[in-house]
Amino acid sequence: MLHCILLSSLEKAFPDKAPADPGFSGFSLLQGEYGAFQIAVFSDTPQTLPIRVQSDLTVRVYRVDCVPAGLICHTGDDDYLRKESGLYPDLLRPCETIEADETIRALWFEVEAGTAAPGLHTVEVTVGACTRSVQVEVIDAVLPPQTLVCTHWFHTDCLHTYYDVPVFSEAYWRITENFVRAAAEHGVNMLYTPLFTPPLDTAEGRERPTVQLVDVTKTGDKYVFGFEKLRRWIEMGNRCGMRYFEFSHFFTQWGAKHAPKIMAQTEKGEKQIFGWKTAAGGRAYTAFLRAFAPALRVFLETEKLTDRCWFHVSDEPSSEALTAYRRRSALVRELFPGYPVMDALSDFDFYARGLVQQPIPCINTVEDFYGKVPQLWTYYCCGPEKGGYPNRFIGMPSRRCRILGLLMYRYDIRGFLQWGLNFWYSQLSDHPIDPLQTTDADGAFPAGDPFVLYPGADGEALVSLRFKVFRDALQDLRALQLLESRIGRERTLALLCGEETLTMQQYPRTDAWLLAKREEINRAIAASREGSA
Repeated sequence: MLHCILLSSLEKAFPDKAPADPGFSGFSLLQGEYGAFQIAVFSDTPQTLPIRVQSDLTVRVYRVDCVPAGLICHTGDDDYLRKESGLYPDLLRPCETIEADETIRALWFEVEAGTAAPGLHTVEVTVGACTRSVQVEVIDAVLPPQTLVCTHWFHTDCLHTYYDVPVFSEAYWRITENFVRAAAEHGVNMLYTPLFTPPLDTAEGRERPTVQLVDVTKTGDKYVFGFEKLRRWIEMGNRCGMRYFEFSHFFTQWGAKHAPKIMAQTEKGEKQIFGWKTAAGGRAYTAFLRAFAPALRVFLETEKLTDRCWFHVSDEPSSEALTAYRRRSALVRELFPGYPVMDALSDFDFYARGLVQQPIPCINTVEDFYGKVPQLWTYYCCGPEKGGYPNRFIGMPSRRCRILGLLMYRYDIRGFLQWGLNFWYSQLSDHPIDPLQTTDADGAFPAGDPFVLYPGADGEALVSLRFKVFRDALQDLRALQLLESRIGRERTLALLCGEETLTMQQYPRTDAWLLAKREEINRAIAASREGSA
């Protein structure tokens, strides 16, 4: 007997447990929006089943593959689906058939509203001899453009390592563009850009592959800079839809003690001129930055990029590094006047002392910054993994990822950062991992933390279920912003919160509430009139 169970996009179908039938039947979308549903498939008799879709809407079909997840969390809280190592649904692969047997497998159907006419549309799916129908109502309103600045750090050296292609070869550029485009399609609109090899997640004294975009020629104490690779990078980002470019950090992580790895052509050939042996505040590196900054500024002005670029000092400096960070930050702001400078840090004292223009606090410290920073940003990474905070770990329910959109509206968040679009190394980049087999940086971070894109054949970027849900969260935020433009923020917040307390830790922990809330938002948009606020 063949079983086909309709599921929302928030369900996760595990291979060893048939999901309960939630009575799911459909959803609404704004024009220009994406939505999704799933069908869990299993059969008493092994068989290969064709998948057919009939609809006047554009529908893409993916198979939800399970991936090995070793470390689910270190301690976690009660809001995980499971905490044991095993196979977890996450990887989406385009498909036209599915192998059905006693193992539960899920199909993911992505529905694109596009410019479809308002009203009810039917998506009819036939899997083998099993047919299921979903009703999709297209609301007579267009989802507004994304205003949130969103970055997931892009690690192109991981592409070089996994695909074994030379850095800056044509194959490297092609694969890189595939991944940048996939990121842009899921809400990333700021591209982490390696002016020099990023000093991130690297053990002291170790090196990651060189991916610097700026060519440096050193003759004596003089420097000449070439920007052709950077120009090509910018053009690629523009093609893919990137709005902003976020330049790699000028100093090492967790304290700004050293310079990043920088290569240069010298009289003796190419050699490393700065790195772990370079004191961040030393004369040589300071002189280099003073020579580099005006050349980069001229490039940015010539390319008309001055309002699209952001700079970093050092990632996640601790309070013990405050003095060093103050000096490094002052230098960067002196060298790039008028440009925004941002860093991920959660100690409010750095901002209170004027050391960072745009702090990016971890999501569990947002309350410390809320109402005190003109443009509030936030991030999550390998934590928090408990306390109910939103995050994207594989072991968490999908609603814990999607709730982020509603909460970002609640806190008026203007920017979001996550450290791993495609980090496919072990912790501190000690050795490469196979992301199709290892999702936790070789046991260092909760599974799913290091990446949301998987490597496909021939450089194709394969998307995770979690990245689709993250995009849904961003669409929820945009829908709330549309509603605010019509009825005002006060009334929109009242509708959002209702009788509930909504904070980064406190919100209803059910799929049903989250799905119903989005439908309520859509109903309010449909009932409102444009410009009536």
